[in-house]
Amino acid sequence: MELKVAENLLLQDGEAYYIAEIFNEDASAVFFKALLEEIPWQQDEVKVFGKTYITSRKTAWYADGDLSYTYSGVKKQALSWTPTLLTIKAQVEKVCGIKFNACLLNLYHNGEEGMGWHSDDEPELGQFPEIASVSFGAQRRFDFKHQSLPDKISVVLENGSLLWMRGACQRYWKHALPKTKKVRDMRINLTFRNILE
Repeated sequence: MELKVAENLLLQDGEAYYIAEIFNEDASAVFFKALLEEIPWQQDEVKVFGKTYITSRKTAWYADGDLSYTYSGVKKQALSWTPTLLTIKAQVEKVCGIKFNACLLNLYHNGEEGMGWHSDDEPELGQFPEIASVSFGAQRRFDFKHQSLPDKISVVLENGSLLWMRGACQRYWKHALPKTKKVRDMRINLTFRNILE
């Protein structure tokens, strides 16, 4: 598959590249079905301003060895890679030209489940995190906003697409998956990353 060279979506202070199709429609359908059935999806407990909430979206954490990951006050212990995840991971690594040692998966049942503004800037991701986000299923809008400037950027994440965030992106930009009543279908999102040991 020939991939078009993506342009940096961010105007300054970081990099984000969107590639519309790293998996075609048939492959995406196969992966979506396999992930839905194979992954032991669980709801998260997250702590926000000292209060604990149960998320409606479901998640799973996979990584090399026993690499753990802590976000929103929750520590995730790694599950072992499945053949499906390793196949997807190999293609993402080929496109990005780097290796990843971990993946946070999200299952959104419909558009009424989303993610508020945040940065993936946990210490274990290092100073300049590389995060490669793959989408299967429903199309969803994804927003960026600069932390100190009025700049806002949106991109529609399509089935089989890749959004690659790198450089100073997590330091200067927040991102969100806004809720919408228009989307009624499920979306599975895989965010490949590297945890520093």
